[in-house]
Amino acid sequence: MSNADRVAIVTGAARGLGAAIAKRLAAAGHPVVLADVLDRVEETAAAIVAQGHQARAIRLDVADEAAIAALPQVLGDWWDRLGVVVNNAGISPKVDGRKRMVEEIPLEEWQRVLAVNLTGPFLLSRQAIPVLKARGWGRIVMMTSQAAHVPSTITGAYYGTSKAGLMGFARNLAAELGPFAITVNSVAPGRIMSDMVAGAAPGMNEAFLQRIPLGRLGEPEEVAEVVQFLASDAAAYLTGTTIDVGGGSYMP
Repeated sequence: MSNADRVAIVTGAARGLGAAIAKRLAAAGHPVVLADVLDRVEETAAAIVAQGHQARAIRLDVADEAAIAALPQVLGDWWDRLGVVVNNAGISPKVDGRKRMVEEIPLEEWQRVLAVNLTGPFLLSRQAIPVLKARGWGRIVMMTSQAAHVPSTITGAYYGTSKAGLMGFARNLAAELGPFAITVNSVAPGRIMSDMVAGAAPGMNEAFLQRIPLGRLGEPEEVAEVVQFLASDAAAYLTGTTIDVGGGSYMP
């Protein structure tokens, strides 16, 4: 199969990392479905189409099981040609640009973060598995975070917890799907320029720079290149692994 026969779906694709990933996969020849709860997703998809690539936008709450179950009907033959799933959608609530401490976190906020960041990838991956198995080829990429490795001064405990859980889910899924030529890997960005990062309280990003050997924040396109590699045939013997993209700020 060529990439033209491997539809990619990217969640949280309206802006930031998701938009950059969708653009990079489209540039590599994949027809791309951009999924997001934000209206802006349609504008992002239109920009990709304007560059001569195949893309379509859908409004989707990844934590909505019924909406995920309806994807085969919504996407039609695009779903039948699915090859790449990028679970990127995620939220990290802040109060005045700062994280909540655990004792301050309302239960409903905790549950919503885990629903979007962890249950959403489970629901979409579960829905995609039958079509990927039928095609005998597939790539699932989980967008986790450096916060899954170490406590963060910027994101709340629920964010790191959800992203650590996502890495564990990816490893288990990789073991299950390996026999079907379907790989499952994680990408763990560090501090990357995005709307989410720009929403941090004043001085927090500047302080984080002191921990980055390369001395700068990352660009979304740099993360997108790693995702595109994992989605390619060149990464056929990589599964169950995590690639850290943080300028050296985390070195296990």
